[in-house]
Amino acid sequence: MVLFRRLLGDVLRAQRMRRGMTLREVSAEARVSLGYISEIERGQKEASSELLASLCSALDLPLSVMLREVSDLVALEESLTGALADAPASTEVVASAA
Repeated sequence: MVLFRRLLGDVLRAQRMRRGMTLREVSAEARVSLGYISEIERGQKEASSELLASLCSALDLPLSVMLREVSDLVALEESLTGALADAPASTEVVASAA
């Protein structure tokens, strides 16, 4: 099973390290406790949309970019675990006339 919070944490940690920032620096900039950010990065805590926006701002990272990276990792993990084999190939939309 794909855990979104684990992949989100992986992306946040990678982005933080790519920018050469410490947890302490992100914590101060985002005004979020260092321990809570650490738990998010380890996939142990879920992050609210407000918290994600604050973390992305502290990392000077557009939220859309972070979410796209997480989405790409989810798709990759799904393909590796065969989760897509169970999903319908397409979704039909049926329009009815009133």
